[in-house]
Amino acid sequence: MTSPLEKLAKLDASIHEEPADSAEYEGLVHSGRVRLADARRSDIALESRFDLAYNASHAISLAALRRCGYRSGHRYIVFQLLPHTLGLGPDVWRVLDKCHKVRNQGEYEGFLNVDERLIADLIAAATTVLETLEALGPL
Repeated sequence: MTSPLEKLAKLDASIHEEPADSAEYEGLVHSGRVRLADARRSDIALESRFDLAYNASHAISLAALRRCGYRSGHRYIVFQLLPHTLGLGPDVWRVLDKCHKVRNQGEYEGFLNVDERLIADLIAAATTVLETLEALGPL
């Protein structure tokens, strides 16, 4: 039976098969874990906390995709593939997708519109991704 990721790889050139690499995987998970811990600190600027939490969520979501033996050419796809990589629903990936749009607005238009609520939602979503990934055990 063909997996959803296999089907997507055949239809969309932005995702392709690439064997998982344990060193890369562990590095991504470590990076995500450290950044997520720092994002929880209330003594740094909101924008910095957002940046840390967003990059943590991306690293962890990319680790999930790499664990499955795929790589993406576009950042946002790792969030949209969470139902296929970790079985997570829209309550998680939609938050991450929204934050990707906020991140892009900040990066490309110079306007980063973040508040405590968005950061709390982002940290919660990233934590769910990390906990789900870690529950799978080592690569």
